[in-house]
Amino acid sequence: MAQSYSARSRAIEPFHVMALLARANELQAAGHDVIHLEIGEPDFTTAEPIIQAGQAALTAGKTRYTAARGIPELREAISNFYQQRYGLNIDPKRILITPGGSGALLLASALLVDPGKHWLLADPGYPCNRHFLRLVEGAAQLVPVGPEVRYQLTPDLVARHWDHDSVGALVASPANPTGTILTRDELAGLSAAIKLRHGHLVVDEIYHGLTYGTDAASVLEVDDNAFVLNSFSKYFGMTGWRLGWLVAPEAAVGELEKLAQNLYISAPSMAQYAALACFEPATISILEERRAEFGRRRDFLLPALRELGFGIAVEPEGAFYLYADISKFGGDAFAFCRHFLETEHVAITPGLDFGRFHAGHHVRFAYTQSLPRLQEAVERIARGLKSWQG
Repeated sequence: MAQSYSARSRAIEPFHVMALLARANELQAAGHDVIHLEIGEPDFTTAEPIIQAGQAALTAGKTRYTAARGIPELREAISNFYQQRYGLNIDPKRILITPGGSGALLLASALLVDPGKHWLLADPGYPCNRHFLRLVEGAAQLVPVGPEVRYQLTPDLVARHWDHDSVGALVASPANPTGTILTRDELAGLSAAIKLRHGHLVVDEIYHGLTYGTDAASVLEVDDNAFVLNSFSKYFGMTGWRLGWLVAPEAAVGELEKLAQNLYISAPSMAQYAALACFEPATISILEERRAEFGRRRDFLLPALRELGFGIAVEPEGAFYLYADISKFGGDAFAFCRHFLETEHVAITPGLDFGRFHAGHHVRFAYTQSLPRLQEAVERIARGLKSWQG
């Protein structure tokens, strides 16, 4: 008898790249040298001071549940970080520690979206955003965005796409997959447009710290009532520790804490104690060196791919991705990615994972490999283009 699963589950799409990743792993197991440019995870291991702090926490028995909002020491440390980096005075009471940035998104979605209501989201964008909205019986209204608006929502797009079921907008700065940033003035414009419509502005700042030649403004510099999602996974390099945070207006904290208590009890305790080391000067020095290395990688890969014929209309200012138009080469993105995996053993992500707008002829490259590996990847791609028949 066929299993009957929820419509909610059926509506949530899988990552197309996972099929390519499974094939890449098969090729590796067979002895092939695969260059992974598909997964959005820093190739650096967690910085040693953080590892040592985590080991010390385990030795000290810091393995029990914590308060749903997180340990006070970490919320205080994050508050101090906002003061040092942005000049902002954020009360630690407004900060909730979550299991990854995903936990922060889950809390915000559950708090702000009723069944049948929706947020405006840029298309292309990170796919889990729309899936979390579906999970809480809401929806994402995908707004097509292109290079002319640097792949970001604008006040004009908010005005054109807002309807009676809209309750807010979620934007990302820096954005995945495009790496573009919203300026302080652009964030202020979006905030004003959404306040005019009595909605909520939610900003994904997960890639803050990973910017090149500029610093990303926090939306909290222009809108103290915005909701901010952040994570220890990207700049701080703690992907597997599963730790993030949410900054919320003070009036929302009680409801969010109640949701956290019911949804996941608390974020991992040992990860929270380890994360205290993230803000030490020695750790920040390591992380800034890594940021500089990502910048060097971007500065190599961006012109190299353009020279091969990939269309990258907007120079990414942050994250570690290049979102490239493959129209010049013909064919669809998934077949294109499959070709390079099978023939040249270079794994990249098809645009279909990031939305619908022109997704079929875009791919994403993650520059999460060393410069020599990126150089090898470019050589293989150049060779593979000669055998590609789209």
